Amino acid sequence: MEFSEGSNKSLMGKETCCNNNNGVTIRTAQNMSSSFMRKKSDPILVSTIRFRILRELLANLQEVILGTKLAVLFPAIPLAIAADFYKFGRPWVFALSLLGLTPLAERVSFLTEQIAYFTGPTVGGLLNATCGNATELIIALFALYRNKIHVLKYSLMGSILSNLLLVLGTSLLCGGLANLKREQRYDRKQADVNSGLLLLGLLCHMLPLMFKYAVKPETGVSIAEYTLELSRASSVVMLVAYIGYIVFQLKTHRQIFDSQEEVEDEDEEKAVIGFWSGFSWLVGMTLIIALLSEYVVGTIEAASETWGISISFISIILIPIVGNAAEHAGAIIFAFKNKLDISLGVALGSATQISMFAVPLCVVVGWIMRIKMDLDFNLLETGCLALTILVVAFTLQDGTSHYMKGVVLCLCYAAISACFFVHKIPAPLDQTNVQSGLNPSLSA
Repeated sequence: MEFSEGSNKSLMGKETCCNNNNGVTIRTAQNMSSSFMRKKSDPILVSTIRFRILRELLANLQEVILGTKLAVLFPAIPLAIAADFYKFGRPWVFALSLLGLTPLAERVSFLTEQIAYFTGPTVGGLLNATCGNATELIIALFALYRNKIHVLKYSLMGSILSNLLLVLGTSLLCGGLANLKREQRYDRKQADVNSGLLLLGLLCHMLPLMFKYAVKPETGVSIAEYTLELSRASSVVMLVAYIGYIVFQLKTHRQIFDSQEEVEDEDEEKAVIGFWSGFSWLVGMTLIIALLSEYVVGTIEAASETWGISISFISIILIPIVGNAAEHAGAIIFAFKNKLDISLGVALGSATQISMFAVPLCVVVGWIMRIKMDLDFNLLETGCLALTILVVAFTLQDGTSHYMKGVVLCLCYAAISACFFVHKIPAPLDQTNVQSGLNPSLSA
């Protein structure tokens, strides 16, 4: 692994970062949120080592591996690999893999932020906008590769619901309780932009479902094929909309999102590792995430059978909670500090990224791989998504917040969780339909 002079300079207090025109470090809400899970390292511990290469290696290990409060979960990674190699119980492989993904998701956010310091605000913002939910996207792509369309759809849907109801709900609840004597306010412009994109994504999700029920089978029309074609066309529309959103956020209307990017000088962080060091670590951790994601996808049915929990509940509820634990905790802490713009940026930004980027990307990748992945998420899932987006849009319409709004959102998430806890669809039947070329969503 190559280490640049950046890691050595950080030991001497000569750190580098990229600033915008106002002198403020460009950071997304997701990066700022996950920064609460980070720990300050002590450069004195490695500065006395004689050999430069060894000193830089240990400095990077200290920043990347030990620089997070979730470092205690890193041993779950080799344990998951050992459990798979020695053929331990597959539920153990699943559980250990989920635990191992938790610190990795936070570290990917840290590494993309470090690289962004050297690439400039535009490239750095684009990198953060595309890698903000890397863990969920990798799990979805492995599920697509293994023809587990039901797991793919459940996990992506779960990420959207988790961000909109659980993260936003707990943030508003905790922030409201911590600031009972003062009114909490946030900028509606950011929320309006994300709400509009979420509604567009909902429309694209509902079109295949409505088409399926609108076209009668006796007409002789191949419903599955036309639904698939409609889904692919809608996915292209969603990706174009997401590209427009990136340009809107990073270029033409960046002032709307400035409130969530500004950090006070005393809290401003700078690069602590070099560019090539960060890039190398990012590649390595992405490969480990890919390995653990393969374990999760391959053992989810066994875990479901052993624990007596439905696959839908594991995919929609458990996986998103574990994958975004660090980011979610940071959003709640910002709400405690009455910085709701950042909390909203985490919840709405992540939900928008999953809905308008991850979901259509999986459809397009499946199109390339000749896998029949569509946007028909079934009536129950699409209905939950539609009602969730409407509830959130109404909750955020006045630009103010109190704890009762958080209570409503959290209870909505609890009700949906109970629904999917009792919602059990036999996975083998679903996989058989996929492999035989049928649309799995039509068989449910």
